[in-house]
Amino acid sequence: MYESLSNIIKNSTKLVFFGGAGVSTESGIPDFRSSAGIYSKKTYPYPAEHMISSDFFFTHPNQFYDFYFHEMIYPQAKPNAAHIALAELEKMGICKAVITQNIDGLHQAAGSQNVLELHGSVHRNRCLNCHTQYDLAAMLNQKDRVPKCSKCGHIIKPEVVLYQEALDQSVIQSAVSHIQSADTLIVGGTSLQVYPAAGLIQYFRGAQLILINKSVTDMDSKADLVIHDEIGKVMDEVMSHM
Repeated sequence: MYESLSNIIKNSTKLVFFGGAGVSTESGIPDFRSSAGIYSKKTYPYPAEHMISSDFFFTHPNQFYDFYFHEMIYPQAKPNAAHIALAELEKMGICKAVITQNIDGLHQAAGSQNVLELHGSVHRNRCLNCHTQYDLAAMLNQKDRVPKCSKCGHIIKPEVVLYQEALDQSVIQSAVSHIQSADTLIVGGTSLQVYPAAGLIQYFRGAQLILINKSVTDMDSKADLVIHDEIGKVMDEVMSHM
């Protein structure tokens, strides 16, 4: 099975990877919907989905940032075997793009250059008034309060797509273009339940659709190869055959 996937990757010239929360759980970042995920937490007065909505950000900024800094920021997380393998495949000229639903920046930390972040990134933040940009370190310096701009004093907002907000259309268009031109699409660490991101898979017309996920997905029956296992473990084993 691993050797088969390795051979597919070797013969690919335009591989694209589409990943979800399962890619980062092996780095110690919890997902949202599993039994141990963020949405299952009962320690907050509001549902998690509500607390990471645009309305909640503007009406309850203190509670938003309390949740955000405690549940969505993992500055000590390091790239795992999946991130490292994809960065290596890019260096080899095989992987043309990584499309991710994650906001943690671990693909870039591993060395991937062409990363399309569908839901934004915790590493990009901006003042809503003067648009001054702030990195994650600057935000963490204010993690005990609502982060404010050092220039104008206005609230800073993470460039993360919250509920009620639209995805960046330029990122979507680029993702669609890469998926349409790919000869191999590896979908990993995602149950394909989050839309509109999951709907991008429909644009694939290439030769090999590979699904790697610990649980069954609705797309399993349409894939050329399905592996139910941890994405980091699979990619590490695959790279040993390259």
